[in-house]
Amino acid sequence: MQFYLIFAALLYGYVYGEQYRGKHLGKLNSYHHQVSGDVYAVDEFTLLLTEFNYDGNGPDTFFWAGASNRPGPQGFIVPDEHSKTNVLDRYFNKDFTLTLPDRKKITDIKWFAIYDLFTQSAFGDVYIPEEFEPPAVQTISTFSKKSHGVSSGALKVLDAKTLLIPDFTYNGAGKDTYFWVGVGPQPSSKGTKVPDEAGYLEPLRLYSKETVTLELPGELTIFDIDWLSVYNVETKENYGSVIVPDNPNVPPSLVKIIPHKSSLPNCLQLHKDFQVSWEIFGPQITIQLVGQVGEDHYLAFGLSGAPDKTQMLGSDVAIAYIDGYRGFTNDYNITANSPCVKVLGQYKGVCRDDVIGGIDNNQMHTASREDGINYITYRRTLISSESGDREFKEEGSSQLIWAIGRLDHKNEPAFHDIYPRGSLSIELGRKEPYNTCFPFTRTVKELREPWDRPKIIDRTLRTYTATLGPAGGKRGYQGITGMPSNGLAWYINGLLIPEIWMRRGFTYAIRIFGGNNPHSAEFYNPLIITDEPHGGLERLSEAAQKKIRVLAGVQYTLRGQPRPTSAGPLCLARHKGVDRRLDDDFPTFRKFNRSLSFTCEEGEPAIIEVTPNSSWPDVVYYNSYTHHNMGWKLHIVDSLSLAFTSAAPAQTLVTTTTTATATIATVFCLLFVFR
Repeated sequence: MQFYLIFAALLYGYVYGEQYRGKHLGKLNSYHHQVSGDVYAVDEFTLLLTEFNYDGNGPDTFFWAGASNRPGPQGFIVPDEHSKTNVLDRYFNKDFTLTLPDRKKITDIKWFAIYDLFTQSAFGDVYIPEEFEPPAVQTISTFSKKSHGVSSGALKVLDAKTLLIPDFTYNGAGKDTYFWVGVGPQPSSKGTKVPDEAGYLEPLRLYSKETVTLELPGELTIFDIDWLSVYNVETKENYGSVIVPDNPNVPPSLVKIIPHKSSLPNCLQLHKDFQVSWEIFGPQITIQLVGQVGEDHYLAFGLSGAPDKTQMLGSDVAIAYIDGYRGFTNDYNITANSPCVKVLGQYKGVCRDDVIGGIDNNQMHTASREDGINYITYRRTLISSESGDREFKEEGSSQLIWAIGRLDHKNEPAFHDIYPRGSLSIELGRKEPYNTCFPFTRTVKELREPWDRPKIIDRTLRTYTATLGPAGGKRGYQGITGMPSNGLAWYINGLLIPEIWMRRGFTYAIRIFGGNNPHSAEFYNPLIITDEPHGGLERLSEAAQKKIRVLAGVQYTLRGQPRPTSAGPLCLARHKGVDRRLDDDFPTFRKFNRSLSFTCEEGEPAIIEVTPNSSWPDVVYYNSYTHHNMGWKLHIVDSLSLAFTSAAPAQTLVTTTTTATATIATVFCLLFVFR
């Protein structure tokens, strides 16, 4: 699979004009059977053949390499592009990579050939030059230490588009400071902004001896730059820089470059994977959102709720996505930092305008999805008659707001994974066209494993404590359940959404600290147990509610309306001076949990007592009454034997003993709860 990805990336770059393919070994010498093509060294183990031709008529022909003076029977088969050692078929202008077997290196061979064992003759070959140095990772110098605490270890050029900075340190105090590259003898304002390790183009955060991997934007390669700097664009000050040597002998990049040029005159690169283009004509503005996102993701763009900073509350945004072949740009108004819920008869949160009595002012124009990128264009009036909508100003600066996130099972926006940290101001009505956009790039990313999936399997445990905390990014709730998160999740006995085993016929008590203020759209979370995985019973229609079996946490009025019974005071874990966009950088939940601060309101908890019986399904779910996707599974079993408990993976077994070893902050919080 890895070989195929190398080939696909190199081929795609070739098709779109990227010239560097590695170190050129030469053209194949053609002797028989119409063999031709060029051969490159990609790295010390891999060859790239471009425009390769062979008529396929050799009786026993293979890719062949050896260390003798010339091609002969003293050699070995090089597996084909599919890692097979079959007799070669016909090739016509094919591009592909070959990897030498058994970790052999290009420096171990003297030639590469298309060789027929039956006739013992080479149909074509190329010779490896003496003292040949294949492309490899190159180590260059460290950042110069000029100011703002900038320092690093020796940088590595991994390939033609990728730099690795070990032990990078920067105090984060620069107001308009970025990773910055350019040409010339020293850093200057005539440079190009480089997205940070997460793809953001905003001012750099604080770093403390962190390993940072940078990918040069668009079609830019290491051969196009002379230096990399930590540069303040506003003051034109270089805080620290490193010189890039000329023409480093590095492997070609595996990054796939996907060109895109908007038909609209203005284009702003919001993130490595998100562009917005626009044009104002008359009383309307045409907006195109282009994003490299998953099929179940949305692009959010609009105007901030505050005139001088980025603020979600009060903002007016379009949630754009493609469902099948149909595009949507729904008009949303944000009145609380939560999904849309009904609070004392009124909807609050991230709510569609037509839900809260307004009108959807976005007019869908075009929508398409090509090569993993959504292209969505819509129009709206500059000035809306609705009080919740904000004005797109033709004069002066506008504060923008944007985000990328997943859609939930109802195609509503869940908590966003990618969003700006600081303010973003732009003059939408400027006279001269504005363009900071560059081609999209895609690389093969190593998927981060979710944190350990905790389980509570203890036949002596009868009481559980449920509090709230951050959902933990893609390695937390999303990674454990495979579902999008709304930003908060249940912590049971200090663990993030553990799976819990309960025995039929035994009574269990759950002490609930999910918030009991019904005026709060975000922090009012009575706990319920149902037979479906999402929760959020209050957000469902009456018909949808009737399809769900509620097992605990709800009583029904004489009219059949559900009412929650388990709203306790709020115990909440919060991020403590840490950017929540970095949640995935924590290797374990334990380390993530230690970075949080815990607070608890005074008051006695709500208590649910449940006694699972034979009518309960084998798997049920604990969740929130008001919000979707906050909890996980309860396994209902007939017995919990010692053999069953000990058979579970050691790292996931949680008993009262391990619960007592939770973080000190958690213990203090729970001591307060249990007082």
